[in-house]
Amino acid sequence: MKRRGLFFRKSTDAIIKLLSLVFVALALVVMFWILFTVCARGIEAFGWAFFVEPTKPYGIPDGGIANALLGTVFITLGAVVIGVPPGILGGIYLSEFARDNVFGNVIRFSANVMMGIPSIICGLFVYAMLVFTTGHFSGFAGSVALSVIMFPVILRTTEDMLRMVPDSLRESALAIGMPRWRATFSVICRAARSGLVTGVLLAIARVSGETAPLLFTALWSDDWPFKFFSQPTANLTVTINEYATNSPFQIMHTRAWGAALVITVIILLLNISCRIIFKNKEHTS
Repeated sequence: MKRRGLFFRKSTDAIIKLLSLVFVALALVVMFWILFTVCARGIEAFGWAFFVEPTKPYGIPDGGIANALLGTVFITLGAVVIGVPPGILGGIYLSEFARDNVFGNVIRFSANVMMGIPSIICGLFVYAMLVFTTGHFSGFAGSVALSVIMFPVILRTTEDMLRMVPDSLRESALAIGMPRWRATFSVICRAARSGLVTGVLLAIARVSGETAPLLFTALWSDDWPFKFFSQPTANLTVTINEYATNSPFQIMHTRAWGAALVITVIILLLNISCRIIFKNKEHTS
């Protein structure tokens, strides 16, 4: 095989580096353009009433997003309660008890497939299972839909984090007479706790901006979300969709931008927290 000349190889290397820098710069420009637009338009809606008043019907002044913000918290916490425990336990099983068997490989493949399923399919599935059978939308149905999306993310992240724990730690725990289950929970999970928390935060950030599943399950309401299990529940993403696309009033469009800024800040904080926690994990390991 003919060896390429030094000039050709250096030129190719320089071109690849230049293209990489150009595309990275393009991605950064687009990202900051989006952030600037959301901040510039969303900050106009900020005020005391915006954060303490509930959403109000079209055309009524002095509305806010307090009920939607509270509803988002309820729905997300419900998804965490439903999706996190089985996700972590499933990741522990795959990492510690099913590394090479057929059943474990089937679970991994299924989790990978679930991670690629469009979120609207999860919403449609929960609609058929809960909303259609019970006859009403609810915040609980929204939590179930988001938990379905969270579950495979947490499962695979938990498995990956536990596999990063050295086998010598497992052997040491077993050598002093610990049962396998106690060594797993007391030693292995404790060593990987930062990674486990990071996986949960990543899953929360993944579902915090979802709209399609909530359109099929939680829907939307101007009421406070205290009838979480029996009525449509206000939430930020569907509120943004309603205000931005279904309202002819400019004030509603401004509130939609304000709600978009709030949810953008929340997701950014979650992602920054994940980076900080994982960075600390790398430094301490």
